[in-house]
Formats: sequence, C-alpha cells, structure tokens
Amino acid sequence: MSNVPASRFTTSVAVEFHKLRRSLALLLVVVAPLLIAVFDFFNLLRADKPMPWAMWLQSAAAIWAFFMLPMSVTALTALMAQAEHGPRSWDTLRALPLPRWHLYAAKAVCALAMVLAMSLLLAALIPLAIIAAGIANPGAAAAGTLQLAPFLFLLGRIFLAAWLLVAVQLWMALRYTSFVPALALGIGGTFFAVVATSARAGVVLPWQIPVNQLASDPARADLTLVLGFAGGVIAFGLLLWRMSQREVLA
Repeated sequence: MSNVPASRFTTSVAVEFHKLRRSLALLLVVVAPLLIAVFDFFNLLRADKPMPWAMWLQSAAAIWAFFMLPMSVTALTALMAQAEHGPRSWDTLRALPLPRWHLYAAKAVCALAMVLAMSLLLAALIPLAIIAAGIANPGAAAAGTLQLAPFLFLLGRIFLAAWLLVAVQLWMALRYTSFVPALALGIGGTFFAVVATSARAGVVLPWQIPVNQLASDPARADLTLVLGFAGGVIAFGLLLWRMSQREVLA
C-alpha cells in the first residue's frame, strides 16, 4: 500500500508527458537550441580568423541563458497550462481520487525535464554546428581542443539557476486561464534582464539569474546559483500548496 501514492504520482507525470506529445512543446524543445546552433554556424561562416573553442561554447551558453532560456520557459509553461485551461478540464482533473498537488507537481517535473532536455540538446548541437562551419570555412575553424566537460558544467549551473524562473512562470501560467498574464510577465522580465544586465538587482531577478552563471565574479555566480535553485525549490513548494487550495481557476 505504501507504493500506491508513488505509483499515482508516476502515472500523473506519465500523463503530462503524453499531453506534451500532442502539443507544440516538443517542437519548442528542439527549435530553441537549434536556433542558437544555426546562429553560431552562420556566425562562424562569416568569421575571418579562428577563435578558441571555449569562446564559441561560452557565447552559445550566454545566448541561451540571456534570452532564449527565459523566452522558451515562458512559452513552454504557457503551453503546458493551456492544455488544461483551453478545454477547461481542471474541474475534471481536480475531482479525480488523487491528491491535488500531484496535478501541479507533475507539470513542474515535466517543465524542468523539458528545460533539461533543451540544455542537453544545446550541448550536442553547438559543437556539431561549429565543426560543420569549420569544415565549410577552414580559415576560421575553432582553435584548440574541444572540451565538453566545462561546457556541460556551465549548462548544468544555468539549468539549476533557472529553477526559480521556471517556478514563477509556471505558477503564473497555471494561476490564470488566459495565457496573456504569463506571456506579459515573461516578456517583461526578459526585457528588464536585457536592459539592466549589470544591475545589482539582477542577482534576485529570476529572468537574469541564469545568465549570472557567466559572471566574471565567482562570488556573484555562486550566490545566484544558490538563489535560483533554492528559491526555485521554495517557489515550487508554495506553488503546490497554494494551487492545491484553490477551488476555482480564473
């Protein structure tokens, strides 16, 4: 009997992944990192001298953390929430014989899994794009030795630092039946993160915390990593608690 709750939650997560297969979420997971790879490919084709591998990889990570990640999270969480908001199926789901928090926890797990999948796909596509562009333009081929471990480590830090961002965007997307508030929040947050890159408030701004993993100051990078990950865990906990208490979503 002790395995029944775990089995129910596993089923909830599996159902969420099945819903994603029928949405544009999986397309987003592929397109977001692919766009960065395509950008780097053509950027190297235009180059007239070699740059180190580390610079190409760090540049891709910066584009991901600075802009593509927050916008992808905004779109992804909105798509996931609209799977229920659109057909107005929340009443049916909340009447099922399982803890309500399972419904929201399953979405949180799927959202994080999709962001992780995008990060891993980025780690695979960027080196391939740089190698292909180097073959097409040998004079500007990446210099030095490709070292994937530091790149994967950096992307891992960015992923953990993005937990608060994912939690905030998912909460807003689930809280309102219209997708407009979540999109407005994501676009606004990304805008302020872009125009106020070096602001002190950036260490606590969810949309700017991931890009701080590339900060030249290790203390700032470590602080934002803790704030992003620990803040995300707390925010997810509050999301499950508050959303489980609501009787009507509006």
